[in-house]
Amino acid sequence: MPWGGLLQASDGNFYGTTEEGGARGDGTIFRVTPGGEFTTIYSFCAQPNCTDGASPFAGLIQATDGNLYGTTVAGRACSGGCGTIFKITLDGTLTTLHTLPDGASPQAGLIQATDGNFYGTTILGGAHHRGSIFRITSAGKFTTLHSFQPKTDGMQPYGTIMQATDGNFYGTTYGDGDINSSKKYFGTVYRLSTGLAPFVTTLTPSGSVGASVTILGTNLAGATAVTFNGTPAASFTVNATGSAISTTVPSGATTGSIQVTLSGGGTLSSNLPFQVTP
Repeated sequence: MPWGGLLQASDGNFYGTTEEGGARGDGTIFRVTPGGEFTTIYSFCAQPNCTDGASPFAGLIQATDGNLYGTTVAGRACSGGCGTIFKITLDGTLTTLHTLPDGASPQAGLIQATDGNFYGTTILGGAHHRGSIFRITSAGKFTTLHSFQPKTDGMQPYGTIMQATDGNFYGTTYGDGDINSSKKYFGTVYRLSTGLAPFVTTLTPSGSVGASVTILGTNLAGATAVTFNGTPAASFTVNATGSAISTTVPSGATTGSIQVTLSGGGTLSSNLPFQVTP
């Protein structure tokens, strides 16, 4: 059963997960070509005591290092379905970066933020056993950033966290945690600040010279310049709310960072390189 969505990786193929199936029935990672050729590249519980995890509910992401990253919700190495965070190469070599405590169970996938680290949530675990937000480096250094507290800020964040252009993280919880309230399943919407700087991002990751590009950001009103890897855009317009810039890929632009110079003199850079295509 593939619960998570597909990812198209840099090799042009699609990658996904199944919560069950595989050589031991504990879930898989698979690759499928645009022509429909299907390959299971990893079956979970391949290691003793299932230390590599089991049952990946969420989809995968491809990080800037080219590897795929994801989570599992279970593993026989713990009694309460601890879950794992893993890295896997496109040819199927898996590394477990971190094993979570009993009961933590990260149902959602990961994101890679502008600092290069990965961020995610667990539906249980944390100081109050009602879920947490975590950060993990590509080397496996794990930090719990926030523990959800019943009756205060919600519990059980099932969805994937996101980073907005203001640099902060946003997400939702399944419940508010008040077991004596009729509102206990209403949930919350939260923001988490870790001090990361604002940035800009594009609606499309690539385009050829002359192609229209929309750049999203925060407080862009009065922007004085837009550059594509150092090549200035001939012209651009900022929308009325200061949240988007419309422009075109300039002649001579090459693949790299988009930068927006603000009226006060500061500069916002894109979170990912913009690919200039032929």
